[in-house]
Amino acid sequence: MNNFKKNTILKIILIISFISLITAYFIENVLGHQPCNLCLIERIPYGLAIILVISNNFFKKDEKFIILLLIMVFVFSFLISFYHFGIEQNLFEESGVCVINNITEFDSKEELLKQLQIKVISCKDVTFRIFGFSLTTINMIISLVIFITLIKILKNYEKYRK
Repeated sequence: MNNFKKNTILKIILIISFISLITAYFIENVLGHQPCNLCLIERIPYGLAIILVISNNFFKKDEKFIILLLIMVFVFSFLISFYHFGIEQNLFEESGVCVINNITEFDSKEELLKQLQIKVISCKDVTFRIFGFSLTTINMIISLVIFITLIKILKNYEKYRK
């Protein structure tokens, strides 16, 4: 894998990350499908990937470290997506992350009661599908493909370094 190919793959990861976030916000804000708490957590790796790929342009000497960080980001993304997929398929029980809202921000019991009346989206409920796949399933596949690609880049990094 030459330097051109490595930079192209990093740009593709940047584009995929942008598209993933834009799509998630479009589905939420325009189409009106509310995400569960795990869906919101699954967005974090894409934001981190954008920051890391852009920072790679400024810190070329740390490129190998940035690629290693990207690998860890997409391992996290895959694991969270796999866990969420398991909840959707009834392989795992929902955890507290799936049913809790932020209860640390309440100044009074009236605010707490008001928050408890708001319906929390269950992590089991798939409210949006693309080609029959939940967004979690698609995220799991994308994360795995990016992870494998980054491992190949890291494995061959010294071989093609200039």
